[in-house]
Amino acid sequence: MNGVTIFGVIVIGIVAGRIAEQIMGRRHDIITNLIVGIVGAFVGAFGANMLGVSFAGYWGSLIVATIGAIVLLALVNLFRAKR
Repeated sequence: MNGVTIFGVIVIGIVAGRIAEQIMGRRHDIITNLIVGIVGAFVGAFGANMLGVSFAGYWGSLIVATIGAIVLLALVNLFRAKR
């Protein structure tokens, strides 16, 4: 998350996790949203860098983290469905 403080990372993680849970039709608590959002931020940043997409600041980081969190939750659903 380029240009964002640690407090910003926490806020972005919670918001991105919350948005992703709403889009994916899940129900999580705030800690799970934070974890999903932060891990999603790493997934999204990796994907953005692989595609050559640059992002910075709060809004760019939020968008990338949300997309990454959605991908993360979709992967979790995919692996849970195979059980």
